[in-house]
Amino acid sequence: MSTGHTLLDPELVEVTPGVFGYIQHDGSWMLNNTGVITGDDGSYLLVDTTSTEARNRALLAAVEKITAKDLHEEPPRGLVNTHHHGDHTFGNWLMPQRTPIIAHVTCREDVLAAGLVAAQVLQGPDYGHLELRPPDVTFTGSMNLHLGSRLVELHHVGPAHTRSDVVVWLPEERVLFAGDVVFAGGQPFLVEGSVAGYPKGLDAIRALEPEILVPGHGPVAHGAEVGRVLDDLTEYAAFVAEVGRAGRAAAQTPLEAAIAARDNRFTGWQEGERLVGNLYRAYSELDGNPIDARIPLDTVWADMVTLNGGPIGCFA
Repeated sequence: MSTGHTLLDPELVEVTPGVFGYIQHDGSWMLNNTGVITGDDGSYLLVDTTSTEARNRALLAAVEKITAKDLHEEPPRGLVNTHHHGDHTFGNWLMPQRTPIIAHVTCREDVLAAGLVAAQVLQGPDYGHLELRPPDVTFTGSMNLHLGSRLVELHHVGPAHTRSDVVVWLPEERVLFAGDVVFAGGQPFLVEGSVAGYPKGLDAIRALEPEILVPGHGPVAHGAEVGRVLDDLTEYAAFVAEVGRAGRAAAQTPLEAAIAARDNRFTGWQEGERLVGNLYRAYSELDGNPIDARIPLDTVWADMVTLNGGPIGCFA
């Protein structure tokens, strides 16, 4: 639960000319990063939105300052959702109707299936007014977008964090918006993705050789730091897989296995309660279930609360 320190204001970072990360500290539950990519023809593209109405309106105000454009008079060329979770999609409804919401086909399915439930489960913030707007342009595999002479590639790398994970890649600038395939400083959350698939998603990112990486949560990584972040997350996935194998062999529940393994090298990362959710996914895969089999989240969440020692909250 994120309490005990002051929440810093979001930081707008120009990671390369005309490309911006909107970084929300401290990167914990519902405090995600988004992006703005501009083209030399005056067009611009958004990468994700955020969680509450107030946070989304602050994001869009920052976008208008970057672009010097009124959002409704000169709207974005598009908005990319990297996956379906509410902290990345709850601002979709604030986009002008003529701005397409672009995502993997399973992202649309999962936005519709999840609805606004995250605002009920993750309590703490005043979410304000929310409406559900799913992606309306979907793809499988990859898609290219052009902002004037700037090429933007969208690549599906899931199932990893979720089954719909898309990364946004600028090959000329070597900048990657990773969505929640990358948590920097926080434990990944894989219950709606895949423990086996997660390292493959990281490998797909590694193969692009990004020089600048904007994670879904946490600080921007540059140069050699990119590799270190990816290596740490790969080691975390191996840790979850090993705990899962040992726990299943010992006939432990995911919660029992998580409690037994709670003292580990990743304890200092935020959201340690996610371990039990990740073990639910590991057990499902060990049992031979399809990699995208749905796991009921009510039981998972109850065990996460137990592992956390109390309700899981997020910043207001």
